[in-house]
Amino acid sequence: MRLGVLGGTFDPPHVGHLIAAVDAYEALELDRVLLVPSAVHPFKQGRVRAPAELRAEMARAAVAGDERFEVEEMELRRTGPSYTVDTLRALRERWPDAEIFFLVGADNVRDFPAWREPEEVARLARLVVVSRAGEGESPELPFPFLTLSVTRVDVSATEIRRRAGAGQSIRYLVPEAVREIVEREGLYGDADLIRK
Repeated sequence: MRLGVLGGTFDPPHVGHLIAAVDAYEALELDRVLLVPSAVHPFKQGRVRAPAELRAEMARAAVAGDERFEVEEMELRRTGPSYTVDTLRALRERWPDAEIFFLVGADNVRDFPAWREPEEVARLARLVVVSRAGEGESPELPFPFLTLSVTRVDVSATEIRRRAGAGQSIRYLVPEAVREIVEREGLYGDADLIRK
């Protein structure tokens, strides 16, 4: 089995996440891509807006009906910060013969040496640095890694949260099912102000 792992806060999951996941699925000939919402992101403590259970619900809604993708909630069941190395160890135990590809955004790879046990992360999975077409040069890492250029979509969770909070439309930036959850729960601002 060739397994892709895409972690993050998914606050909220948006079309950029999904397009990168589809591009990785096809380019790496994966059998499945796991979306792994983090409970407490070590580099974003205190900055995650939506509760973990709603971020997981939004992630499930984003990929519902697409058999290529699955939401793995193991980090949400753990206490304390969500460390990639712990997740990869658990996945390696579950699928000892799988070839695991850990997808990390080019914007996050600069911090990779500061992650918990980066050498072990690189041992447990093949690192795939995902960059949008037209972004800068490949990063320098002391570990072997693949570089995957994915379809460029200029959308960010930060901008989506800002738009939702300002009462602007987020339609087409997130899957419709995600937009409905944001509106239903009043995430990121006043739900009554979110335009359809």
